[in-house]
Order: sequence, then structure tokens, then C-alpha cells
Amino acid sequence: MRNHDHLIKGEWVSSGNYQDNVNPSDTRDVIGAYSYGDAALVEAAVAAAKSAQAGWADATPQARHDLLEAVGRELAARKEEIGRLLAREEGKTLAEGIGETLRAAQVFKFFAGECLRQVGDLQASVRPGIDVEVTREPVGIVGLITPWNFPMAISAWKIAPALAFGNCVILKPADLTPGCAHILAQVLHEQGCPPGVFNLVMGRGATVGEAIVTHPDIAAISFTGSRTTGDHIAEVCGRMKKKVQLEMGGKNPMVVLDDADLSTAVSACLNGTYFSTGQRCTASSRLIVQAGIHDRFVEELIRQMQALTVGDALDAGTQIGPVVDARQLKSNLAYVDLARSEAAEVIGGERLELNKPGFYQAPALFLGTTNAMRINREEIFGPCGSVLKVDSFDAAVAMANDTEFGLAAGICTTSLYHARAFRRRAEAGMVMVNLPTAGVDYHVPFGGRKGSSFGAREQGRYAVEFYTVVKTSYVCAG
Repeated sequence: MRNHDHLIKGEWVSSGNYQDNVNPSDTRDVIGAYSYGDAALVEAAVAAAKSAQAGWADATPQARHDLLEAVGRELAARKEEIGRLLAREEGKTLAEGIGETLRAAQVFKFFAGECLRQVGDLQASVRPGIDVEVTREPVGIVGLITPWNFPMAISAWKIAPALAFGNCVILKPADLTPGCAHILAQVLHEQGCPPGVFNLVMGRGATVGEAIVTHPDIAAISFTGSRTTGDHIAEVCGRMKKKVQLEMGGKNPMVVLDDADLSTAVSACLNGTYFSTGQRCTASSRLIVQAGIHDRFVEELIRQMQALTVGDALDAGTQIGPVVDARQLKSNLAYVDLARSEAAEVIGGERLELNKPGFYQAPALFLGTTNAMRINREEIFGPCGSVLKVDSFDAAVAMANDTEFGLAAGICTTSLYHARAFRRRAEAGMVMVNLPTAGVDYHVPFGGRKGSSFGAREQGRYAVEFYTVVKTSYVCAG
């Protein structure tokens, strides 16, 4: 086992404080010891970024492209190794871990292209003899705070555009999954990222995260995580006049209409609700089912849910890996108990004792629920789904929108009219038709409405809005 340190100004730096990174599939398996930082290390990282910012902002688009392209190639080449680390560290299946690593590679390659596609506007002034030029410039130093559920992909889709548009970065990964962030730091370092342009500081949100958010020299914060933490960050950044981007989860509805293809609907809901152990902010946690198909849908969903194989993330037959840690498992099981106390019928959801010490939970389905129940108002973030019965399309839309969140929404139907109407009326940033709510492309915008998101969209060409500022220049030609 090797100690893993922070990356500051191109050097690996130890804080002298290490914590074991444990495999949730088998708690006897220690992945490594990762250093925990403090405010002093954040200060050092900011100083490093300040010293590098001007040079990186002035770097040619080709230089930025070459770095990001090289990182993308290296991640893709090491997809098996990194995917295995991801599966050991977070608990998603090996296939999902490899897929997420490839997604991170695709993100870096996409933004390598964006380095060469940056554009501006040259316009005529309303005044004679004057030209107007509109350009984009880097924000400056950005603080990136990432979650544990997609430690490769989400880190990539924050780091890559930040670097592509000329910003220096300080990354604080979730303390449950520092290994993936450390691998990203290694790859960036090995592929020639200039010292100080990218800095990694691992540690607790209350110390490292807070120091990043409150530092006066960090110009922008991009955060993915809980609503409570996001609200705090928004308040601090508003007071300090920092640019801020927040992604804070969802309570995503999937509507199943009477005319839906049953096989398509069950497949979409099974995937969206239970895959990745339900640990996705885009998971389908509220299944809003029209009365005419309700009984057939529930019967088939239960049959397929109970046939899912829960096990070690690295085992070939595993479809659902473990919950990420003991605290999250305890929270999930508490929601299962809450469902019973709220008079829902509970199918599954119990803790599983397998042949390895890990955090295993059977998928759960809550039947006979109402949208007023806490299990349908609060994000559970585990393999738990609720079924809500409705009589009509209009009632389904109203229920889908009756939430403080607005990240993703889906509908299963063979009616073009209802699909079109739902796309227009759903109060969500992303809408899926006959597809799982979880599962997005890397080249298009990601984000939600209401309590799910705040600020500019992530991913795709829309990322330029957050990572740059607009400058308007006037030139007198005469």
C-alpha cells in the first residue's frame, strides 16, 4: 500500500495525515492511504495557481488542445486499470467503471476540440468609425468540488472545460473517492500540465472545501453535491461576488402511460431506478404510472427487480454493486423503515449479508404511495423507487412537477402527442422519452431547474458560459 499525496505546483505534497480508502464490496480490501489536507494546503494551491494563471491564459489554443487530447488518450488506454480502481473505490460494477473512465476520456477529447473552436464577434458600432469586438477570457482560478458517485466523469467534465478556456484549477474530490481524482492528477501531471495550472487538494468539505469556497483569490466555484451544502456555497459566493455553478440532485419522475410499451417501460424504470445502486442524481425515484397499466407494470417490475444480482462490483455476474459506505447504507435503510411507517407496501430493501463484508442492500420498491410522503419528497440516493398511481396524463404531469427539484424527467408512451406535450410541460432541465432518466451524452448541456441546479449549464459547448467572462472592446478606426 502506497501513500497518496496532494499535487501542488507540480509537486506531490504530504500533509502528514492519511486515511485508508476502503472497498465497499469488501471492507478488508484497502485501496490505499490518501492524504487529508487543510486550509494551509489550499493557500499553497492558490499561490501556485496565481503564479501560473497568466501564462496559462496566454497559452496558445494548440498547447491547451495538445494537453487535453493527451489526457483523453491516456485515460482511454488505461480504461481497464482505472475502471477497476473505480469499481473498488465507489462500488459500481466493473463494466460501469470502465464505461465511466471512457466517458472521462471522451470529455477531455471534446474539450480539446473546443480549445480550437473558440470564437468571438466583430460587429459594427452604431457610431461611425468605431469597431466593436466581443471576446471571451478566462474567469481565473476556479475551485472544483466533486461528488463520490461519478468521481471520474464529473471531475473530468469540470476540469476539462476549466483548462480548455484558460483557467487554473484547484480540485477537491469527495473524501470517499480520492483515488479517481488522484489518478486524474497523475495523468495530467505525466502528460505535461504546467506546474500550478492544475492542483489537487484532498480532504474534508468542512475544512478543504470551505477554504476553497471562501478564498478571496478563487474567482469561481463549481460544486456537485447535496442541496444543503449547495445552499451554503451559494450564500457565500453571493456575498463574495464569486461566480458559482451548483448541481444538487433530484427527485426525478418517470411517467408510464397506459399506451406505453410494457417491456420498454419496465426496462427504462429498472435501469433508471436501480443501476449504479441508485446512486445517481438523475435516478428515477418516482414512478408515476397510469391506472390502466399499473398492475401489469408493477408485477413485471417486481419480477425483474428481484432477479437482479447484488454482489461484489468486480464479480462478472454482478448487476448491482454495494452502497458506497456504512453511513449511506444506514440512511437508505432508514428510508425503507420510513416507507413502512408512512403506510407504503415495501418490496425488498433489506440489508444483505453476502460472503464478503460489504455494504449490500437489496433493491426496494415502495407501493401504494402518495406524493406527499417524505419518501417521495426527499432524495434517498439508494436503490429505492416508489410507485404512484394516477388516472390521467394531466394528473401525471402535475405530480411529476410537484417537487422542489427539477433535474430530469421521463415518460414512456407510444403517443407522439403525449411525448411532445410532456417535453414542453415538464419542469426539468432534461427530459427523456422512452429512455431511462439516468444516462446523458457528454457533448450536450447537463443541468436542471428549481432546487436541482443553479448557474450556467455543465458539459458541451454551454460550459463556456461558466468558465469564461465576456469582454466588449471598442476601437476607433479613424
